[in-house]
Amino acid sequence: MNASPASAVREARKTLGNRLREIRRGAGFVTARAFAARAGWHESKTSRIENGVTLPSEDDIRVWGRVCGAEDEVAELIAMARGIEEMYVDWRRLERAGLKQVQDSVLPLYERTQRFRFYQSWVVPGLLQTPDYACAVLSTVASLRGAPDDVADAVEARMARQRILHSGRRFAFIIEEWVLRTVVGDSTVMAAQLGQLIPRALLPSVSLGVIPMGIPRGHAWPTESFSVFDDERVAVELVSAHLNVRQPDGIADYSRTFAELAAIAVYGTHARKLIVSALDSLG
Repeated sequence: MNASPASAVREARKTLGNRLREIRRGAGFVTARAFAARAGWHESKTSRIENGVTLPSEDDIRVWGRVCGAEDEVAELIAMARGIEEMYVDWRRLERAGLKQVQDSVLPLYERTQRFRFYQSWVVPGLLQTPDYACAVLSTVASLRGAPDDVADAVEARMARQRILHSGRRFAFIIEEWVLRTVVGDSTVMAAQLGQLIPRALLPSVSLGVIPMGIPRGHAWPTESFSVFDDERVAVELVSAHLNVRQPDGIADYSRTFAELAAIAVYGTHARKLIVSALDSLG
């Protein structure tokens, strides 16, 4: 990866700040101090916004447009700021209304996506989970983050979404081998989950790659789990937050990383051997 998730947010703020600086200079305000005096702000506020330290509010952007005579650009700039604000969402805020609401909220994105790319370094991807495995994962999430206890409803919603695997869309999954060997729930839950992976990998719409432990990684280092939806959006799973990447450069970074990870994964018979080996290790 060329950039961490946190730096992707910073870069997005800098991009907006640079655009505002261009507008300010184009309006004849050579210095941030001159603009700040006209706007009625402290100079440091203008500098923080232009350098990407502070994300401007919608009111800040309206003032910027009015002072610089660039009212026609305000709507686009506000849209940029909203997109940046939506990039980094604290899990607790996202899950405040319950885990089922989180499951339901992604349905529109899934329904309009034709090509899915999933990399998982933590757990089996949601579209491939069994109900019991999903219950174990979501129960842990609810416990750790203090989310409302609607796990059963959330599992049902996740299972319903799996119908999309039979919709003619394309799905590429890359998982690390240690995901297969990390017991989620208990050995019975894990055995059923591993057993389901094999027939799921045989679906015409699905490509399942496993990155073996111990192989030379090259540039394909393990990273945070992420999902690429067409070339529209990347969703990144962090410990404390959810990151939405919509900027073309950021999407290109994750697409390139997915290709690098896919290149060192094994597929077909070789992937099934790793799954069976993990299954046998459960005893």
